[in-house]
Amino acid sequence: MSGPTTIVTQTRLRPEEANGFGQWQAETSRIVAGFHGFLKQTVMPPSPPGQVDWVILQSFADREAAVAWLRSGERQQRLAVIQPWVMGYDDVHLVSDDSSSGVLPAPVSMVVSTRTKPGQEAAYRKWEQRIAAAQSRAPGFQGYRLEPPVPGVQEDWLAILRFDSEASLQGWLDSPARAALLREAAAFTETFNTRIARTGFDQWFKVATGGQASPPAWQQNMLVVLMLYPVVFLFGAYVQAPLLMQRAGLAFPVALFIGNVVSVLLLNYLVPWVGNRFAWWLQPAGTAAGWTRLGGIVLLVVLYALMLLVFSWMS
Repeated sequence: MSGPTTIVTQTRLRPEEANGFGQWQAETSRIVAGFHGFLKQTVMPPSPPGQVDWVILQSFADREAAVAWLRSGERQQRLAVIQPWVMGYDDVHLVSDDSSSGVLPAPVSMVVSTRTKPGQEAAYRKWEQRIAAAQSRAPGFQGYRLEPPVPGVQEDWLAILRFDSEASLQGWLDSPARAALLREAAAFTETFNTRIARTGFDQWFKVATGGQASPPAWQQNMLVVLMLYPVVFLFGAYVQAPLLMQRAGLAFPVALFIGNVVSVLLLNYLVPWVGNRFAWWLQPAGTAAGWTRLGGIVLLVVLYALMLLVFSWMS
């Protein structure tokens, strides 16, 4: 039996269907959660201009369970609902989770699917080794994976490239070395498609150069909470309740929606600001990195407690 497997789906929707797709995805998530072997799901909405697709990662205990979901009648029925909403076609691929590099690590990855001409698989493999060596020398390169076709399920070769920033990825995409290699591949390639994916809150956190990975998601989440809580509390206490609801007479759902929009806009400035001041904790260096991370956790917990005390007194 194979090991854990993730289905990577990238979907490009018509802009006016974004809200409907969110509701569709919530129901689909409920259905897939009941399938044998299902482990977890991650849904990443578009993040223009770098990522214009919805990226959905569905992890299963093994390849057999993943394939069973792909072929299931339930999934086919769900796809029929949104077929008119989709622009172009979906990219759907299986990735074995047997590498510590993960499937789509932050902050930016490119998924490349290639279908070779009949009988040209050996030529493609030799070419793939050369382009892999070339891209590994590109500035900001962090990792690479290659997944072979799965007969009857996935007919393309799948490559996943990781870079430390969109600028680094774009530098590789625009490089003369890549352009020359792509010209060579035309002789044995039938179709070639690329999609870009971003994850998490990485657009709010600076990533060090030199191949260093972005901060773990749990660290990013802790700093987001540090900024999100006071923004939500203060806006609710001094704007939402007295001005939007009492004076303007807006209903609670409408006032709450406005508050959420304002919070997100403010976080675009506040989270990078606090991230710069916690750079020592987000990406510690040296042999004491573990103690540095522990110290940052303690400091954040203290700050959380102070905010709770102050806001409790204010209310």
